[in-house]
This record gives sequence, structure tokens and C-alpha cells, in this order.
Amino acid sequence: MIGLGTIINTASIIGAGIVGHFAGNLFKEEQQESVGRVCGISVLFIAIAGAMEGMLKPDGGALTATNTMLVVICVVLGTVIGELMRIESWFISFGEWLKKKTGNEGDRNFVNAFVTASLTVSIGAMAIVGSIEDGISQDYTTLALKSVLDFVIIVVMTSSLGKGCAFSAIPVFVFEGCMTLLAHLISPIMTAAAVANLSMIGSILIFCVGVNLVWDTKLRVANMLPAVILAVMAGLLPI
Repeated sequence: MIGLGTIINTASIIGAGIVGHFAGNLFKEEQQESVGRVCGISVLFIAIAGAMEGMLKPDGGALTATNTMLVVICVVLGTVIGELMRIESWFISFGEWLKKKTGNEGDRNFVNAFVTASLTVSIGAMAIVGSIEDGISQDYTTLALKSVLDFVIIVVMTSSLGKGCAFSAIPVFVFEGCMTLLAHLISPIMTAAAVANLSMIGSILIFCVGVNLVWDTKLRVANMLPAVILAVMAGLLPI
């Protein structure tokens, strides 16, 4: 069944949000803050592993850094495009709309929780590669594995940031569902280099999400999303 992986992943996030909501009530405010930091550290290491897989290559008995210029160009140029388009404001507007429609106007952290969780679980390499595999060969193994990881991440995030995290199931469902449905159109042009670039840049963006969680900074990660498209385009160039 095409799309089963998306359904499993969406259901896991919803379930995690419910569990995390009740688990969060068991912790005091400082404990929730501590859990949030730990969640950010976990996200950082997941992102580092994904990025280094694309940037470090074996050369004899040593590791050599590669694709550094590609990273700089994609991330910087992609961020410029995203800032001009104000992509993050779209996420925030949708989050505000969700907050009103779900009766959570009194939750001051709802939008931040929604945006942070959405960026964490939506733009990773597993989401994209898994959706393509599901669409082409109906193999939902990657998305099923991602569902387990997302369950843990969203439980922890919801317990510390709030129930807005559970609504990240919506962009996950839309993004992975569209990727799965369009897989037959994308597969002929998605070279191995394009997939590798996408995975590497996506991991770097997730790293930025982790930075926001750990250090309470405000990197506008959604505005960096065009970097992913630029990375795919670079992988399609005949060089």
C-alpha cells in the first residue's frame, strides 16, 4: 500500500504528543527545561551524524572534508532566498491559525512548539528518502524506523515545550504524503548525488534546530529551507 509509511509516521507523532502531554504534567518547570535541553543535544548529534556522512570521505587511512563549498553556497544563498520570501512567517501564521482553531489561545508557547517540532521531524533525510522508497517500491521500512525515532523525540519535546509539538503531524503528513505521491515523477531525475546532497543539507538545518533548543537562540531555520532545493539542483548538474 503506497503511503502506509506516511500514515504510520503521522500516527506515531500524534500518539507521542498525547504521551508527552501527560508526561509533561509530571515534571516541574525546571525539569521540563532540562528535558528540553537534552532533547536539543540529541537533535544535535543526530544532525551531526547525518551531515558528517556527506562531508567526510575516507582517503587512504584518513578522513578528508568534502563538499564544504557546496554547503556554504547552498546554506547562505538558500537563507537569503528564504529571508526574502519570509518562509518562517508562513509557519508562524499557520501555527497561530492552529492555536485558535484548536482552542489553545492561552498557550503562549504553542506556536514555538509547533514550528520547532515541525522543522525537527519534517526536513530530515529519512523523511525524504523514506517517502521516495515508499512511493516507488512501497517499501515503508525507512519511514517506520523514522516513526520510532520521532515518537521518542516528540514525547520529549511535548513534555518540555507543550502540546503544539503534537500538531507537527500535520506538516509531516502533507510533506511525506506529497513526496510519496510524486515519487514516480521525481525518481527519474533524482540522482544519487542529489539524494546525498539533500541528506547532508537537511541534516545541517536540523542541527540549527538543535542549536535553538539548547541555547535558546532564534535561528530562523524555516527561512533556510530553500537550501535543500539548491542542494538537489546541484546534485542534478552533469558534472
